[in-house]
Amino acid sequence: MAKRAAKGPARAPRRADSLSKELIVQAAIEMLDSGGEKALTLRALTVRLSTGYGAIYHHVKDKNDLLATAADEVITGVMSGAVTEADPRTALRALTLGLFDAIDAHPWVGAEFSRQPWRPALLDFYEGIGRLLDALGVPETARFDAAGALVNYVLGVAAQNAANARLRADSDTDRETFLENAATRWAQVDPGRYPFVHAAATHLGEHDDREQFLVGVDIFLAGISSLR
Repeated sequence: MAKRAAKGPARAPRRADSLSKELIVQAAIEMLDSGGEKALTLRALTVRLSTGYGAIYHHVKDKNDLLATAADEVITGVMSGAVTEADPRTALRALTLGLFDAIDAHPWVGAEFSRQPWRPALLDFYEGIGRLLDALGVPETARFDAAGALVNYVLGVAAQNAANARLRADSDTDRETFLENAATRWAQVDPGRYPFVHAAATHLGEHDDREQFLVGVDIFLAGISSLR
């Protein structure tokens, strides 16, 4: 009597409803937020959405296209929530803080835009910054450098905070404990050689990253007043 062929692993049931690009991108964002770029694979995505590769490829070219589209979606949310009726200074603070918060919530976004600074959402952000700098009286000859300096500041600080968060996630030390340890080490340095660092130790352990970021934006705003 012939032996029956061994059965392979059971396949996950396919979804009965249609799969939209919006649903694919949202699932990708959730996977990126929980596990970073390494967690986003098309295979994992098909399992999560109970679908096949063909349905995914109908909407995106590959993983890189999906990653870029997901980053665009996050920043589009920042732009849609931007303050439009406030004075330029207030609007600029709100816009930059929106990007900072978005990268804080989605750490992978900063790295993606560093690789592809021509993405539509980032271009929209640059355009918004340029319009506000124009409204603040920054001359056209200085506007490009001013916009670049500000966007690089936002991306740099946000990316650094995201990197720090990832390092803490891989250890047993939370942010508060890490800063307390750093502050203790700063307090122990030679005040004769490092007077500022020694005095700043009292602020290091209790500072708020978000508030410190906004201080940097305010310093930038104070500086561009000299460009008028």
